Formats: sequence, structure tokens, C-alpha cells
Amino acid sequence: MSAKLPAVFKHPLRVLLRALWLAGEILLVAMRYLIECPPWSKTATVAAKARWLQRSCRRILRIFIAEVEQCGELPAGGLLVSNHLSYLDILVLSSLRPVVFVAKQDVKSWPVLGWFATMAGTIFIDRERRIHVRQITRAIEETMNSGVLVVLFPEGTSSGGETVLPFKSSLLEPAVQQTHPLSAALIQYELDDGDASEEVCYWKDMTLLPHLINLLGKPSVRVRLRCVRIDRPADDRKELARQLHSVVLRLKERDTGARTACPRMPVGGIKRP
Repeated sequence: MSAKLPAVFKHPLRVLLRALWLAGEILLVAMRYLIECPPWSKTATVAAKARWLQRSCRRILRIFIAEVEQCGELPAGGLLVSNHLSYLDILVLSSLRPVVFVAKQDVKSWPVLGWFATMAGTIFIDRERRIHVRQITRAIEETMNSGVLVVLFPEGTSSGGETVLPFKSSLLEPAVQQTHPLSAALIQYELDDGDASEEVCYWKDMTLLPHLINLLGKPSVRVRLRCVRIDRPADDRKELARQLHSVVLRLKERDTGARTACPRMPVGGIKRP
């Protein structure tokens, strides 16, 4: 069942003010893009776009999230694989490091978010075309060689967070062939006044605008991020997919069984009340 719009009726002023805040931030970061990474210039590097995305996500994330609880340091380069729950995943990870994402092709057509993804240098993939997968593999390698962290969601889709879906192996070839660092992450969300799996996670047949409006009505969203380095990755991509899935699943089981106290940080250096 798609997300409804109860926030409009419960907290109409909060939704209105945050919607205006969001529109203002989008306008501001679009103007900054024209200055920092002008489309007509050939000097706008992958790293410059990733830095622009980081600054933009830090600003926008403050609208939704009060703080991030993080265990383990997000790597500065190489490849990071993570579970995938929501469009907020992109804001959270980008706010912490300059990154380039690998995303499915249809994200490109999403309103606003698709524009952000395209401008930030996201690597889009059509998983149904094997030739395209090989091209994307080369693009991932080139991005990692430039020193920018590449983020991949190998589940291939988002979920409600109850478990971690099996990882697809097709895009893990660069991790097998290269000597770049490889890390895995687990993202989880919490709400004080709702169900995070239905109101933060974006999955099933949910529609973007109603989901976003409902999320704007929440006082705040808490994020838990767990990150570990993979020291001995498997040398076969299918085995590597199973290995990484097992690592992320263990992070989830460990966090569920015994909560680990981890440092908490305000988003963008500003803690909202």
C-alpha cells in the first residue's frame, strides 16, 4: 500500500515550511552547481561533482534528519556496497564523503532526484543489457582510479529493512580485478512517531510525492550507519556477492541483538531541536 498523506492534516504548518525550505535549498544548490561545475565547461571533474553533491546533501539532509549514529569510518576511496532502503540513503552517504553512485536507469527520470543524480555524475545502468554492464564496469573502474569513492547498492532495489536482499554479482567485477579498498555498510532508520519501514523506506508500490510529503511532517529521522572494511575479498564475483551479503547481514543481526553505542553526529554540523 502506498504512503498516504496524514502529515498534511496532522502538521500542515510543518509540512509547508519544510517544503518551502526544501525548494529553497534545491534552488540554492542548483545555482552553486552552475558556479562550481558549469555544464558548458570541460574542467568539471568527477571529484568536483562529488564534492558539490556532498555539500548539497549536507544542506538538504538537515531538513529530515537530526543526527547520524555511525560505527566505523566511511572509506575515502574504493568501492562501498550497502543495503538500500530509501532515497535518504543517497543523502546520508553523500553527506559523509564525496561519492559517485551506481544506480538503475529509471532513477534518471525521477523528478528532482533524477536531475541531482545526473548532475552529480551518477553511473546509470540498464541491468537487462549485458553489453551495458561491461561498459558500466569500466566506468566504475575509471571513477575508482580517480580517487573517488563509488557506492553500489547490490540488492538491485530498495526494501523495508526487515532483512537484506541477496546481492547481485554483475557489478562486482571491479572489486575482484582491482586493488582498491572494498567496504560494506548497513543503513537503518528509526522514527519516534511512526513506522520507518513504511514511512522512511521507499519500496513496494510507493509513490514519491506522497511519501516525501509524509516524511516532511515527521519531527526527525534517526539514522544508524555501520561500516566495515573487507580485508580478504573473494576472488570470484559470485562468491564475493555472497561474502558481502553475509557481512551486511551480520552487521544487521549484531545491531539487532545487542545495540552498540556509537558516536552520534549532527547532520552538517547543526543539530536541529
